[in-house]
Amino acid sequence: MKLACIDIGLKRIGVAICLSSDIVTPQSAILRKNRNQAANDVNAFLKEWEIEKLIVGLPSASEDMQKRINHFVKLLELDIPFEFQEENMSSIEAEDLIKGEIKYKRDGRVDSIAAKIILERYLFRS
Repeated sequence: MKLACIDIGLKRIGVAICLSSDIVTPQSAILRKNRNQAANDVNAFLKEWEIEKLIVGLPSASEDMQKRINHFVKLLELDIPFEFQEENMSSIEAEDLIKGEIKYKRDGRVDSIAAKIILERYLFRS
């Protein structure tokens, strides 16, 4: 089953995919200009990769972000199943993973690596 994961933020949406077995690959993050543009970009991404199930990162620690994420998911034109997955600390974990990079930029790499971590949590939960 082809899976995708999105880590929804206020400025960027991290994206990761798992096309076979348990190999998860981060993709280029989607930059948010506004909600509708971001939702359209996510929809296009899901169609392009023929994703069969969407995993959405949801922070249990922030009710405000939970509301924003639920609202954003309602904007998506989903004809595939989706599930929420706990995402707490995934961005911090992602930042730790790329500390060795020469220049740290806010280009979405952290967001997509966080999405990768969230999808791996979903795949390997027991």
